Amino acid sequence: MPRKKNEVKASRSISAYRAGRRLVFIGVMAAASVASAAIFRTAAAESLRTPIELGRALFGDRNLSLSRKQNCVSCHSPELAFTDPRALGDVQGAVSRGGDGLSLGDRNSPSLTYVMMTPSFNLSAQNAAIGGMFWDGRARTIMDQVREPILNPIEMGMPDEASVVARLLESTEYRAAFPAIFGPRVLESTPKAFAALQTALAAYLKTTDFAPFDSKYDRSLRGEASLSPNEAKGRDLFFNTDGAGCSRCHSSVGVSGSHHDAFTNFRYFNLGVPENISVRAQNGSDVRRVDHGLMQNPEANVAAFDGEFKVPTLRNVAITGPYMHNGVFQELRTAVLFHLRFSESDGSKVNPETNSEWRRPEVASNIARAQLGMRMLSDADIDAIVAFLKTLTDKSYERLISN
Repeated sequence: MPRKKNEVKASRSISAYRAGRRLVFIGVMAAASVASAAIFRTAAAESLRTPIELGRALFGDRNLSLSRKQNCVSCHSPELAFTDPRALGDVQGAVSRGGDGLSLGDRNSPSLTYVMMTPSFNLSAQNAAIGGMFWDGRARTIMDQVREPILNPIEMGMPDEASVVARLLESTEYRAAFPAIFGPRVLESTPKAFAALQTALAAYLKTTDFAPFDSKYDRSLRGEASLSPNEAKGRDLFFNTDGAGCSRCHSSVGVSGSHHDAFTNFRYFNLGVPENISVRAQNGSDVRRVDHGLMQNPEANVAAFDGEFKVPTLRNVAITGPYMHNGVFQELRTAVLFHLRFSESDGSKVNPETNSEWRRPEVASNIARAQLGMRMLSDADIDAIVAFLKTLTDKSYERLISN
């Protein structure tokens, strides 16, 4: 049966996206490598006077990985909204490769942009989970989050905090900077030295490098730019209560305490995301393995949280695919359609990347049907929502947006 015109267009778009991602990978990784080296050299030359300067240097330092080949930039490149630019063949950028050059993760590396807006993990009086870092909130704060990748055996792979501090002591710049910033004997104590490293990295993550608030949408709020008619239509569908319902989960207004919108409510839901078969085939995971999401967080280890994952920010979403917690979808439009599959919207019953029905959920119980229910949307409505989502791209990344 011949495919519909919009299906053919979608298929071509996906192919172009994948081909483009490989080209971006080659160029971005070269640029990122040079940039991270330049950051470190500049920081060292300036003697690392503040926690932010020190954190920026640590973020680009490959010596903090066991192999001395991986740094924070490897999975969170400043050239691509602090996500991983590596396509890695059949994995198609869905997950990241570890510092050993072989290991593959099982979840997508989320953008670190606007991470500073995330509240600490907690359970409300209504037993709803909110905040925290990673897809399952297992790191309560940014301070906790910066620790785990360094010590994770399939990420940067350092065996313990003492080994990390030993690497810090190899650097004459660090031996001068840490005591100057955190106290004269800070490097003599492993716990104090590692805590200082966490403080410096967290300080850097809270800078405008990660949260410039200069997207077209932000500029439109300040009267510095105007949304096109289609972008404005998408904005209205996104926010209006009788629209698509996106802002029910993707808005922090009244949640974060900031006048800026993080485009997430920091909550957790099971959307019924299917297993990423390609990733599981590559990373050696047991075929019987199930990612239980929030339920794997020791603070939320109850069946009510099975299959739930944190609502991600939509800032820079147009350039930070693949999408969902396991990177199972390559296209932004596909991710939008997936959210509509319980509606009667045109095309919502078929995955345009496979031209088949959506595969079964990895965790079939506990799906958030109430949050996914919305009125019927036309193809034009969906296109408008995608157009609006592109306006959430920070100014420095607008050149990467595909039309």
